[in-house]
Amino acid sequence: MQIRSHSLKEYRNGLVHGYQFEIDPSPRAWTGGIYDEARRGWLYPLTNNVAAQKAYKNVEWNTARIEAIGSSIRTWLNGVPASDLIDDMTLSGFIALQVHAVGEADAGKTVSWRNIRIMTENVEQFATPITFPMIDQVNAIANTISEREKQDGWKLLWDGKTTDGWRGAKLDHFPEKGWVIDDGVLKVISSGGGEAAFGGDIVTTKKYKNFILKVDFKITEGADSGIKYFVDPDLNTGEGSAIGCEFQILDDNKHPDAKMGVLGNRTLGSVYDLIPAPEDKPFRRNFFNTAMIVVKGNHVEHWLNGVKIIEYERNTQMWNALVNFSKYKDWPNFGNGESGYILLQDHGDEVWFQNVKIKELD
Repeated sequence: MQIRSHSLKEYRNGLVHGYQFEIDPSPRAWTGGIYDEARRGWLYPLTNNVAAQKAYKNVEWNTARIEAIGSSIRTWLNGVPASDLIDDMTLSGFIALQVHAVGEADAGKTVSWRNIRIMTENVEQFATPITFPMIDQVNAIANTISEREKQDGWKLLWDGKTTDGWRGAKLDHFPEKGWVIDDGVLKVISSGGGEAAFGGDIVTTKKYKNFILKVDFKITEGADSGIKYFVDPDLNTGEGSAIGCEFQILDDNKHPDAKMGVLGNRTLGSVYDLIPAPEDKPFRRNFFNTAMIVVKGNHVEHWLNGVKIIEYERNTQMWNALVNFSKYKDWPNFGNGESGYILLQDHGDEVWFQNVKIKELD
């Protein structure tokens, strides 16, 4: 079911695009999630919402509720909270019932709707109160912290305007070249693909131990970059990038590094040169993507656009064996430190960052 959607001649020759309340009877069970049709893809998958996944009744009538008020879009499935999204890309548009691709295997199948009702006046006073337990909220408005996020302990790691809180990995100040701030976006300037050879990497001025980190990134064609954690800038004081575990950022289709390494462990989302990300990861080409890194002690997870793609344990025999077979084998105790800095990489290609936020954990 489409909401706030459009069909514009100038956008893909009139293709309908916009927010979609998903209907998903498959085993994945993401009915009630929010998909950005023909645009950014999944904005709110039901990865962490088991109650909503169980709420769908196959071959029975189901009740969907959608509240789109300002930048807030919330959904319910049979009375169960499903999605809580904050996004301001499109604040108005038409409502539509979707005809999806129909193949031979779909012959004879039907989808039916009834009781379609809408309220457009005084909607704030009839909005559903937030109840406990609360579902996760996704805030897609760049460089902002919502009230819910503030209550949950989230903080902006980059304010979207200044270089406060960051310095060069091998400097005591922010690089004077190679990085620019442009309309709320932190950009690495293209300089020919050299690793930390122009402006150089930037790191936080504070170390972090246990945390959830979110970074929105957008890559240009053929680009290479990364988000590193447990970084020790003193390990490598010579040429090249500072040393730490890396959430790889890469154009898998156009950059040769994707075919190097072992079994794809240098592709987008991988723990660079160590653990490969799956090939079917939910990447949004030509749009911002959200990388999330979760660190709880020795347990680490990589997420891409709301989907977990990797998890592993540090300080184990398996981890150390992986390191010993990688380009990091000569760096002492690689990836096993108790804490470290967070880094955004300059690999000589233009890459954009925004919405950098962190929640420290006990």
